Amino acid sequence: MAFRALFLLVFAACLSFGQAFPRPTIDAPNPEGKDRTQDMLKADHKANLKDLETIRQLSSDIQAELEKHDRHVLSVGAIKKLDEMEKLTKRIRGRMRRF
Repeated sequence: MAFRALFLLVFAACLSFGQAFPRPTIDAPNPEGKDRTQDMLKADHKANLKDLETIRQLSSDIQAELEKHDRHVLSVGAIKKLDEMEKLTKRIRGRMRRF
């Protein structure tokens, strides 16, 4: 009986805690009265284009380095460029999955 009362008390406290601190919505207008979602989407789009340009540049650098050698040899710098490309693609993928 005491366990059931304690459980109900904790459950009621959890419910009231959730109501005391409402979660902010993404669709809430920003101070200028514009929609925040559209601003975030525009900023993400610009960041994606910038990151894609960086990936394109890294890709051409790696391609030039591969064509320079006659074997399948990559320098440490090229491997670091490949790691950077991977980080950028993960960042872009994360932004695209957000909404």
